[in-house]
Amino acid sequence: MSSPPFDFDYLRGLVQQQSAVVLSAEKKYLADLHLGAVAERTGFSSIADLVEQLKRTPFGALHVQAVEAMLTNETSFFRDHYPFESLKTVVLPHLIQQRRQERSLAIWCAGCSYGQEPYSIAILIQEHFPELANWNLQLIASDVSGKALARLKQGYYSQLEVNRGLSSTLRDKYFHKQQETWQISDTLRQMVTVQQLNLIHEWKALPVIDIIFLRNVLIYFDTETKKSILRKVHQHLRLDGYLFLGGGETILNIDDKFEPVQIDQSICHRLRIG
Repeated sequence: MSSPPFDFDYLRGLVQQQSAVVLSAEKKYLADLHLGAVAERTGFSSIADLVEQLKRTPFGALHVQAVEAMLTNETSFFRDHYPFESLKTVVLPHLIQQRRQERSLAIWCAGCSYGQEPYSIAILIQEHFPELANWNLQLIASDVSGKALARLKQGYYSQLEVNRGLSSTLRDKYFHKQQETWQISDTLRQMVTVQQLNLIHEWKALPVIDIIFLRNVLIYFDTETKKSILRKVHQHLRLDGYLFLGGGETILNIDDKFEPVQIDQSICHRLRIG
């Protein structure tokens, strides 16, 4: 496709308005990489023509496609390893002990993209905590992108994607080959409840949560949006629950209601008591 200049500042504003994600000027390559396919699929001869149409018309399905194409969906199975190890060795054993009477546990993966994170947790539970099969276990996966969630529900992953973070043993145990892709087992897909949720909007559909994975999500927001999201985390995280952020993320000087907890080589956060 030809590639005449297009109004990237308009696209940045559109993405921030709809998702609160802040794209720097250096992120123009995302539009170059992903919007060409949207333009071609929707009958425009260039990204520039697509952008001009977006600017001329009220917000609708075409705007949604453009925003979703611009959002980053980088993830992998058992990403960074250490949070999942602390989940296995400390966090889940502790909460299973604390909830042994009510036999109920809720885990939420926010901004989960194509689902590698919630499915990694599902695999970990299947492998190490079979007793949870008889509990009221809610494993909630949410994202702003309906396109990403549709793929999560189907559970299809490329060879490259299953190679990233999965051992061949786990791959062969929980996936089956479908021509050039791998599909995760029905058992694991049935463990995951999928919700389309924009973090800057209300979280009314969410229950009180024991473990929140909000990893590599806050980095895309400005400070005020981070504060707003963390205030909502306060309302949904149980007092003895755990919040996991990405390895490069910090809430220092952003929110003082959480305290960091070191678990081996992983850091999570818990609500300050008192």
